[in-house]
Amino acid sequence: MVSPVIGITCCFNEKTGRIWLTKYYIEAVAAAGGVPVVLPVLAPVSRIKELLSICHGLLLPGGGDIDPLQFGEEPHPNNGEICPQCDYFELQAAVKALELEMPILGICRGAQVLNVAAGGTVCQDIAHEIEKPIKHFQQAPRWHPTHTIIIEPNSKLKGIIGSRVVKVNSFHHQMVGKLGGNFKVSAQAPDGVIEAIEDNGTDKFVLGVQYHPEAMWRNDKYSQNLFKALVNAAKNFNVKQNCINSKSTL
Repeated sequence: MVSPVIGITCCFNEKTGRIWLTKYYIEAVAAAGGVPVVLPVLAPVSRIKELLSICHGLLLPGGGDIDPLQFGEEPHPNNGEICPQCDYFELQAAVKALELEMPILGICRGAQVLNVAAGGTVCQDIAHEIEKPIKHFQQAPRWHPTHTIIIEPNSKLKGIIGSRVVKVNSFHHQMVGKLGGNFKVSAQAPDGVIEAIEDNGTDKFVLGVQYHPEAMWRNDKYSQNLFKALVNAAKNFNVKQNCINSKSTL
């Protein structure tokens, strides 16, 4: 069987004119058996369907803050730098991937993009929302876990990770707010910060995590399991699509 293609969106720097993506996402997908393909956020939105047609799964990576106007709110004073091009492309890509029931993994900003695409919101500043927050923007190497998360016992994430309490890294000041679509919370930090969301559908792989497993997978089996699960779901999606395409040509 041909290895599944995982489309990965990327970042854009307006000042330098560069589109970019850290190598960790590419390495993590490749190590799990997928073929990573970077989707340029400057591509016309009209080409998103065509770009996704070559993919069997979608990975929404970390990045800057989402423009709060995208989910109907005015900017909080602590809201960070935004990228309109990334917002528009990624939100539209997530909407289309959800329509296709394509496997999706959102990481950090990507989890928030996924939630907003489904009609949810983002909490613009954890310190403003949580009474006694723990440190969520660590001053430690990216691969090093600095706090724990508690995973819901009957969640897909628990089935993938294989443990209810795991240590994760942390580089964010925002989190998922009001849940969108058919999402449910599948993990939280000890202070109540939402650390993972997933689709309620039993046969769908649509998952967002607030931490950065792409920076931990080399030394962390739980992070490895997450990327393996994405690739396996993409394999099944590929088989399903091939069956549909075969029937349509009969």
